[in-house]
Parts: sequence; structure tokens; C-alpha cells
Amino acid sequence: MPTPRIVPWNLLYPSEKTTTDEAKERLYESLLSECRDAIQAVREELRVDPAQKQRERSLEPDLGKVSTLQYLHSYLTYIKLSTAIKRNVAMAEALQKQLSEPTQDEGKRVLRPQDLIRLYDIILQNLSELPQLSGLEDDKNFQAEVELKTLVYKAYRCFFIAQSYVLVKKWSEALVLYERVLKYTSEAQTRTTKFTNNLQDLPDVKELAARVNAEKYSVQAAAILDTEDVSEMVSQLQVKDSKPLWDCLDVFRIDPSLVTKHANLVQFPPEFQPIPCKPLFFDLALNHAAFPDLEDKVEQKGKGLTGYIKGFFGFRG
Repeated sequence: MPTPRIVPWNLLYPSEKTTTDEAKERLYESLLSECRDAIQAVREELRVDPAQKQRERSLEPDLGKVSTLQYLHSYLTYIKLSTAIKRNVAMAEALQKQLSEPTQDEGKRVLRPQDLIRLYDIILQNLSELPQLSGLEDDKNFQAEVELKTLVYKAYRCFFIAQSYVLVKKWSEALVLYERVLKYTSEAQTRTTKFTNNLQDLPDVKELAARVNAEKYSVQAAAILDTEDVSEMVSQLQVKDSKPLWDCLDVFRIDPSLVTKHANLVQFPPEFQPIPCKPLFFDLALNHAAFPDLEDKVEQKGKGLTGYIKGFFGFRG
């Protein structure tokens, strides 16, 4: 078996005295290169290891016996993945600082939230590989720790996806993603109480939750006061006719003349309006009234009048 090179302790955990991001990047790359060489050497030994062959032939490989060489391979892989995660987190933090600062150099490329999304994708991919290492399948604490870190970095990835939607003014999509970030941070805070160690380098989700709440209200206000939408809405609400205010009280319109001395409030003189005529009443009950028979009285009066006329003209019978 080739003898792997010894990894210095200061490369395994770069100290905070390293002032520049470029120096940290070189240290991380050097450590990753050493890990890759050591893992390749261990893999060559595993090809002829009887315990590894027996584990591969087993119907349930996860339950097979793990040899010392396999533990060494898992340990080196863990160091490589952990180092890659720390390197990407450091790069993400550096990009966040640059993203928050105003760009003064016109020729320099403008950073966008999309640049950080790719880094968090790689971090989540590395975290997904950690629980699959041989010999760590039954370590419940380790599995729970990886799940917690996955929640935290999912929250950050989701946050910057929301920020990218804000740049293109997709307010509803951004608000939905902000709510998902708050869900991740809330669940992460609940699980954080179960761990006391190995979480010093984990970002504080409380600060992220506070920032999300502020951004959420800002996006809600921007969605309402979007300049393009407001200008278009104002143009639609501008008065384009001469209707007085009295005729459109139930419609919001912008009429600059209302604040002048010649405000168009009502139409004067008012137009004539037709009104209904005085109603006619018909006595329909008269058709159903039964009157007494007065024929005999009418004839008597008729006879008396006829005799008077005859006597007046000298015709008497």
C-alpha cells in the first residue's frame, strides 16, 4: 500500500489568523488534494481486501462487517467532504459580503444571488454523501447532525433563490420562498437544542430568520408600490371624459380639476328627467254592484211628462 502523505494539522483546520480569503482557499485546496491522494491509495487496497469483497457479496451490504481499512476510507472521505463544505461556506460568506457592498468598479462583474445558489447546491450535495459512509449507518447522533446542517443550508439556498426572484420582480414567488425559509429555520432551531458540540461553525439561523422577516415586508410593500404597475394604473385612472363627480361617485378616478376653482362636481343646469303622470283610478267595483229595479218609477215619470207636452200643444185625448 502506498504511504499517503501526512496532512498537517494547520491545513486540516485553517486558523482564524489567515487574513485573506485567497490564502484560505489555497489551504483548503491543498488539504483536498491530500485527501484525494490518500483516498485513492485506500481504494486500491480495498480492491483486494477480503472483508470488502465479503461485504459486497452480502445481500445486505449495510449490515456486513466493516473492516479497519473501510473505516479509514470513511474517515478520509469524511475529512474531504467536511473540508469541501467549509471551503464552500467560506466562499459563500465572502460573496455575501461583496453582495451587500455597493459596486464602485464599473468594469467589475456584478454579483448576483444566483452566484451563491450554486455554492449551496454543492454544500447540500456533500452533506447528502456523508450519511452513506460505511460504518456510520447506525450512528443516530451523526445522522441527526447531518440532517440539522442540511436544514440550515437549505434555508440559505432557499433565501438566495428568493432574492433572485426579487431582482426580476416576481413578488409572489419570492414571498412563498421566504415562508419556506422561515419553516426551515424554525425546524432547525428546534433541533439545535439537542446538540451542544460540533455546531460552532454552523451559521446562526436566527439572524437569517430576522433578515427574512424584514425582506418579506419589504417585498410586500414593493409588490403594492411597484412603480411600473402604479404608473400604468394611474394612466388608466386618469379622467378621459367630462362626466361630473356626481355621476361617478362609486368609481375611483384621478381628476386634477377637482382641486381647482372650476371643479366639475355636478351638471348645471340639470337635465330634464321624465316622471310618471298622475295615476288614473278606475272604480272596478261598480261592475259587480247590484242595484234595485227602478223601471216602474222611470215609466211613471215618463207618462207624466208626455201628458204635459200634449196638453201644452192642445192635443188632449
